[in-house]
Amino acid sequence: MLTSFKSRITAIFVVVVFFVSLDRFLKILSLNEVNFPIIGKLFKFSFTANEYIAFSVPLSGWLLNIVISALVLAIIYFLLQAIKKQVWWETWGLSFVLAGASSNLFDRFKYGFVIDYFDLRYFTVFNLADVMIFCGVVSLLFLYSRKD
Repeated sequence: MLTSFKSRITAIFVVVVFFVSLDRFLKILSLNEVNFPIIGKLFKFSFTANEYIAFSVPLSGWLLNIVISALVLAIIYFLLQAIKKQVWWETWGLSFVLAGASSNLFDRFKYGFVIDYFDLRYFTVFNLADVMIFCGVVSLLFLYSRKD
């Protein structure tokens, strides 16, 4: 059982490192002003500096960075607890939330904004880190809703 859990943790680590690396690559690409349509005018790849949080809710600045940093530390604590308890789905969800949040937090500290590059017309601009956070949160919500 322990070997199976270790192999799952290794798989999570490999997948998370792949997606964070891809997110960082796409952010660098967008900073270099690479723009192209993905699905016509509906969905395109282009750089956007996002100073705010999800869906451009107008919160920004050093206080936001402190709050996000505290949340990242809390996620690390809960992730370590999930690994210790060998709870695979919780570990998966928390790993994705942590990876996405860390990538975006890195942007905030380095550039003063988050680099977004997927522009979904009429909806929002986002990045792969946001997708990781979303997938992690959805999996955690599913997991916790199934617990008695």
